[in-house]
Order: sequence, then C-alpha cells, then structure tokens
Amino acid sequence: MDTFDYKILAQVQTDSRMTAERISEGVGLSPAAVQKRLKRLRDSGVIRAEVALLDPRKLGHPMTVITEVSLERENLNVLDAFKRRMRQAEEVQQCYYTTGEADFIIILLVRDIQHYEKFTREYFFGNSEISKFKTNIVMDQVKVGLKIPIHG
Repeated sequence: MDTFDYKILAQVQTDSRMTAERISEGVGLSPAAVQKRLKRLRDSGVIRAEVALLDPRKLGHPMTVITEVSLERENLNVLDAFKRRMRQAEEVQQCYYTTGEADFIIILLVRDIQHYEKFTREYFFGNSEISKFKTNIVMDQVKVGLKIPIHG
C-alpha cells in the first residue's frame, strides 16, 4: 500500500458510494487508476464490506446496552459455543472477547428494557457456563464511529 491507497481509503470510508471520478479529484489519480486500486483493496480484504449505516432509533431499536459477561470457566468448547451464540443473536451488534474482569463485552440494540430482559433470559440465565453479567444502559451516544485513523 502506498500514499494513494491511504488517500483513497480515507475518502471511501467516509462515503463508500463516492464515484471513482470524485475520488480521483481528491487523490490526484485517473478514475481508471482509482478503480483498479479499489478492486485490489477489496480483493485483498483491506476493504472488508461496504454497508449502509442505519439509524436504530428510527427502526424501532432505540436502546443500546453494553453488557460485560464472565464465564464460569474458559475452555475452548465453552468459548466457541458462546461466540457462536453471540454471532447468531440479531440484537448483538458487537461482541469482544477481552482481558480484564469480564470475558466478553457485548453491545446490543433492543427495543426496550423488556426486550433486553427477554434477551438475558435466553442467552445468559439459560446458560450454566455464565457466572455473571453486568449491564450498562447507554444514556447518550457521545461518539459512535467506524472510521479507522489513516496515516500513510
């Protein structure tokens, strides 16, 4: 990757629908060169996906919950099973296997507290491998971002 690639990435992570012509104006390459570089960045996995960011509040999921989960024991079968269940749960937006007090940090979107309570019954209380979980309700989204700092 070179300086041109980093400039292209800085632009497309702000607006993935930006045309090659518009990107080319900002980076100083021809549109064809930009298209070729974008293809290479996609094929190599540097650009993992291009998605639309939706407003969860406007789609009936106004509550964000951050939950710390601690397991009874950490063995590969327990870890893999928990990771698999979190990947399958539509409420789970992000799930991190972490060091520190909790084994996992989970960010969920739910309709209301009753929805979260139903989630905990299904995924936490029903799982004998979970020793405890701690819930934090988000009061205000001070900053939510997906942009990666690009220096190159």
